Amino acid sequence: MKSARYTRAIMRSAVLGVAFLRLVAMPTPAAAETGAEAWLRYSALSPQAARAYEKLPRNTVLLGESPVLKTAQQELIRDAAQMLGRSLRIRTSSSPQNAVILGKLTDLHALVPTLHAPQDLRADGYWLKAAKIHGSECLVVTASTDRGVLYGVFALLSKIARGESLAAIDIKDIDEVQQPYAPIRWVNQWDNLDGRIERGYGGPSIFFTDGNVRSDLTRAGQYARVLASIGINGCTINNVNAAPGILADSFIAQVSRIADVFRPWGVQLSLSVDLGSPKVMGGLDTFDPLDPRVAEWWRKKADEIYRRIPDFGGFVVKADSEGRLGPSTYGRTPADAANVIARALKPHGGVVFYRAFVYNHHLDWHDLKNDRAKAAYDNFHPLDGAFDDNVIIQIKNGPIDFQVREPASPLFAGLRRTNEAIELQITQEYTGQQRHLCFLIPMWKEVLGFDMHVDGNPVPVRDLVAGNVFHRPTGGFVGVANVGMDANWLGSPLAMANLYGFGRLAWDPNLTAEKIIDEWTRLTFGSDPLVNQTIAAMQLNSWHVYESYTGPLGAGTLTNILGNHYDPGPESSEENGWGQWHRADHAGIGMDRTIATGTGFIGQYPPDVQKLYESLANCPDNLLLFFHHVPYTYALHSGKTVIQHIYDSHYEGAKRAHDFIAQWRTLEGHIDDERYRDILARFEYQAGEAVVWRDAICTWIYRLSGIPDDKGRVGTPPSH
Repeated sequence: MKSARYTRAIMRSAVLGVAFLRLVAMPTPAAAETGAEAWLRYSALSPQAARAYEKLPRNTVLLGESPVLKTAQQELIRDAAQMLGRSLRIRTSSSPQNAVILGKLTDLHALVPTLHAPQDLRADGYWLKAAKIHGSECLVVTASTDRGVLYGVFALLSKIARGESLAAIDIKDIDEVQQPYAPIRWVNQWDNLDGRIERGYGGPSIFFTDGNVRSDLTRAGQYARVLASIGINGCTINNVNAAPGILADSFIAQVSRIADVFRPWGVQLSLSVDLGSPKVMGGLDTFDPLDPRVAEWWRKKADEIYRRIPDFGGFVVKADSEGRLGPSTYGRTPADAANVIARALKPHGGVVFYRAFVYNHHLDWHDLKNDRAKAAYDNFHPLDGAFDDNVIIQIKNGPIDFQVREPASPLFAGLRRTNEAIELQITQEYTGQQRHLCFLIPMWKEVLGFDMHVDGNPVPVRDLVAGNVFHRPTGGFVGVANVGMDANWLGSPLAMANLYGFGRLAWDPNLTAEKIIDEWTRLTFGSDPLVNQTIAAMQLNSWHVYESYTGPLGAGTLTNILGNHYDPGPESSEENGWGQWHRADHAGIGMDRTIATGTGFIGQYPPDVQKLYESLANCPDNLLLFFHHVPYTYALHSGKTVIQHIYDSHYEGAKRAHDFIAQWRTLEGHIDDERYRDILARFEYQAGEAVVWRDAICTWIYRLSGIPDDKGRVGTPPSH
């Protein structure tokens, strides 16, 4: 193992030296194009493009005085001026002539009693409506909540920035209602109090440094603006591996300052908490969730938080997982643990996200029936209905851990009487860590659209997590974002497409990946057709490219799981208790998760899904090795053998990664030079890394199988 790692390191140095040095020594981009504005650049439109918005009203009227409504008006005035070169004048409700009117439905009805709003407008949904008010043409941006009005303003600004005509340039025809798919649209930040971010690749924390909240929270306020612009309504600011000190009264006073900069943008602050807090930092001799003293401790702690942060969102809990304290210490269940906290939050309207990422990382790898993939369902399905109504079970999209491809977790269909949220990882832990281009929206679309066939009926995952199928009171979407102090937030300008895409999918999971990337590219790089088409194509292809040179056929776990979760390290997935096994040996590869002969994991799905995965004839090739152990000579549906597909995939993937360089070079002169050179260096680096991956995996699989590549690239060349 040591010599193999050393060889890979030498290979990487030789292949990547120049590109990597170029990457790290890049000069600082001009301030306007650092990426700090994300997709909110709002550049001035050309005179021709601006003419399309000549009928946009010249005034604005605000109905209400809340901080969020004031933010909405300020955002509209500032950004419209940047794009259109003219300022909206502020008028009062007594003179709403030719105005963009912003306000809640209740206040709008008082101004215009005859304007009938849509009856089914949900919380945070908005209505853009052209209306004649007091004899003048106006544009109304309204909602049932202040936050909905802000979302409507951002939607209007996005239309202008992308050059989307307002009802064919005739503003009087505008009548558009947009509704969020689910009430929960949150991001998790895995920030530590010392300023480091677990699985963060964009610099140190925007919230914490040296054990305290940052004195300057300008960046946190900017982040709240970015989140609000895509409809995200909550942010958990600290690591799920929570430090108990986050709940100290003195620290809550500091955290309240972050809530203050979130509040004008309608973003609720929440905290990850250590379940052992009543004992570890609270002075009790126990954290048993059924002990009345523990319940009282959580109640007092919740009361204290809400005194300082009245709009506090709630808690995220990771327990009994990867060494975290949990209810099993006292023989209690996750429901016991979640409910004691939920009841403390209930009077204040708070919620508990209890992560389903609960598994034994000391599994006996010799036992072929052991399977980490089964853990979430085994732990939580028996407790269905035992959780209080303000508890949400936070379920990773797949049953393992954010791999490049996994099936949808069966737990989504296993909770009928419990709220759910899907957890998606925006930060690219196992998918290139923002050093490789990997647009994740196509992956998430596959999971959200996967049909679970509940009770024999077509039921996509998106409807289960939104609470629509079993009529749950809440549910939705959580994204692990991990932005940092880097000017471009995530370490790579192109990686921001994943944060944008998460917000858009959380608002409407029926949006296509093509629609999302087109929006993001136009907002981030402007209206040049060559730029839009080139970047969109590269982003849409990138997940399959990354998958092909890392872990195809559902193998997934070929990354170094015991170390950096980045380099190739297939050996690290075997002979340890973490359970991310692929069971590769001299004869074959893949986990047997069948009901008939394997771990039985497939049996956790509804019957129609079991039929899809149990049979080799039905199982899709791209998940074959996740569900089945097969010989290397097994023929795929494509006709290729498994071993030849592995060889071909890695060589083709490395070539396609190299092709990104030429594709990007076509954009020289079409975007600012700073971003052009920065991203070019990243593609040069990725191309070299893809070669490292290709050679490492192909050499490893050849050593195991002894079967050479038919095309003579690996092992003994074919005879002629």
